[in-house]
Amino acid sequence: MGFLRDYVATRRDDQELGRGVWRRAHDRFQRGLDRYHQMLEGVTDPDLRAGAIPIANDLADLLPRVRQVCMEAHRRAPSETQDIPASKGGYLSDVHRQLSRSGNAMAQTAEALTMARFAASSANSTDEESKSDPRVQGIERRAASVHECVEQAEALLRD
Repeated sequence: MGFLRDYVATRRDDQELGRGVWRRAHDRFQRGLDRYHQMLEGVTDPDLRAGAIPIANDLADLLPRVRQVCMEAHRRAPSETQDIPASKGGYLSDVHRQLSRSGNAMAQTAEALTMARFAASSANSTDEESKSDPRVQGIERRAASVHECVEQAEALLRD
């Protein structure tokens, strides 16, 4: 049964995203997101886990947006090769660049979570404003760059 489901999903992806650069950009983002969730499963520190789970949810919410960008880009300029399709003013190159950066930033976010797992626990503080875990802050910074890249890719397609 799983084989049929995977086959249908692959056919749908081929139709909506093609087999070229737009599919590759989407799949790279998805692999980075999967890696983040794999790393999250191994987090045992409750403070780090509590900070990393909302980030995971925010990043997961980006996947449909990335898919929409890739689908729209494929609709405008279908790609079945690894060459970025030509476009007026090269805007599709810019869209692909932002999608590629979002995939890289996603991988770096997973890497930041991995490093945070092994970092020493932050010192306890009684000051309410300094209770934010620096390990989580590092992950948040990486996640913010993922959001920024996705937003820029969306904006390029709107213009």
